[in-house]
Amino acid sequence: MHEILTLQLGHRANYLASHFWNVQESYFTYDTNQQASPVDHDVHFRAGVGPSGEDTFTPRTLIYDLKGGFGALRKWGGLYEQDYGTNDVKSLWSGNIVEQREAAILPSEYQKDLDSGVPTPRKPKKETVRFWSDFARTFYHPRSILQINDYELGSTIMPFERWEGGEDLYDKLDKEHDILDRDIRVWAEECDQMQGFQIFTSADDAWGGFSSKYVENLRDEFGKASIWTWGLEEETGQVEKAKTVLRTVNIAKTLQDILLQTSMYVPLTVSSRHLPPYVELDENSQWQLSGLLSLAVESMTLPSRLRHQSAQRGNLGDIEAVLNVNGNQRIANLQCTLDDDSSLQEADGAVSASAKDSRVSTSDTSDLALEDELQEPHLSLDIDFTNIESGRSGISIRQWERKKHVFASVHSLRGSYRHDGDMIDEDEAAFLRKRRRFASLPVVERHYSPLKYPIVDSFPNILSDQLAGLDSIAVHTSLSTTYQISGRIKGLQSVVGRVGDMAEREAISNRLGEIAEAYQEGWDSGSGDDSDE
Repeated sequence: MHEILTLQLGHRANYLASHFWNVQESYFTYDTNQQASPVDHDVHFRAGVGPSGEDTFTPRTLIYDLKGGFGALRKWGGLYEQDYGTNDVKSLWSGNIVEQREAAILPSEYQKDLDSGVPTPRKPKKETVRFWSDFARTFYHPRSILQINDYELGSTIMPFERWEGGEDLYDKLDKEHDILDRDIRVWAEECDQMQGFQIFTSADDAWGGFSSKYVENLRDEFGKASIWTWGLEEETGQVEKAKTVLRTVNIAKTLQDILLQTSMYVPLTVSSRHLPPYVELDENSQWQLSGLLSLAVESMTLPSRLRHQSAQRGNLGDIEAVLNVNGNQRIANLQCTLDDDSSLQEADGAVSASAKDSRVSTSDTSDLALEDELQEPHLSLDIDFTNIESGRSGISIRQWERKKHVFASVHSLRGSYRHDGDMIDEDEAAFLRKRRRFASLPVVERHYSPLKYPIVDSFPNILSDQLAGLDSIAVHTSLSTTYQISGRIKGLQSVVGRVGDMAEREAISNRLGEIAEAYQEGWDSGSGDDSDE
């Protein structure tokens, strides 16, 4: 069934994942008269049996968060309701019992309406979303809920913000419980033919250290599995300088460790200063920021969960094989453009917005199209989720834009985007990829699906102009390995070289230098690109 097991590491990661699961839940069809969804639900969901014998279908996910991070969500609730009260304790203890309870966190209005079965629940608002669970629509299995009590969310006395703190926490928990045996093994054994793991984690705080150790152990246990890491980073310049430096060092440490084991790493940042006019959001609202991020992540990975009969299906391993041109390019940049699907249909027989504005070449010859022109593809979409400010290393935006040599890119287009030509088989696609690589030309692969992105009632109201009020939108997303990644790594290298212990910063700086070289091999932007005209 090509299952994917998800790991959600940290509070910000859980915001993104909650949006992701809400959209997956919307793909289910319950009316026999409805057309079956093209999404294979078994990829991300598991069948089970509830306490009363009823069938259940819950996400294949592990949710880690600090104490106080789950909000009103309980480990035992919903489909697996159980009540453990003082009577259970009395059966084990004959003495007096003094019960102390923390004040319960009340569910949000949206959750109350969902629980009571209101046909049109009150939509979440920026002011009413306190936790990621306030807008979660999905029931989780009790094994998915994993609270870490060593740290408390938002603590100023013992904040969970240093990379080494996350590394030490993982080692401590693994020594006490054997994390893979306790948390992973039972989920993996339920899978028939697992694609791999997708990991959502913040990379600029202690969760970066935690996830690095986690990925290392996963690789030891599942040597051939695809492991995709989506690393969340705060936008540079949103906090005081000392914290910015700390976060930058944390990112550098995450990259130097996690890239040794992960199959693909995708940095995720929403830069409020570089958004298109049709996106309006509050940079202080995790609900809104994660909504936009999840839209792009969910659309980019859509091919990995399409039904087996779909010619557009693409496993995680297939996608990473295209992107990782020289074997060491494990960082990919994510971009996306949003469109009104009706305008695509009306524009010259469904000519895509990409074709109209020349952002992407449209000379496709197949559904899994590999461009065969001897030219550089134009890959600039409207929204870039790379932390641009931390990677420019003192150069201007115009100079940064010039450094866009592309080694490879994979596109996911959902909606009425135009594509021409007949299908080609996997052998022919592989031959075309090799031919372009030998010629040092970029490889571009595209996956098309008519399934638009659904705007569910838990999605924040961040879309304006022609996209406002739509119940679904067309989305064009891309992952690409480019020369710009080298500049971003060098920017991190320059910061790390000025702080910390001499031996440690030298080791990190050398490792970052090796990572940057992978995005320069066989191509250089030329000295002329480093000077403004």
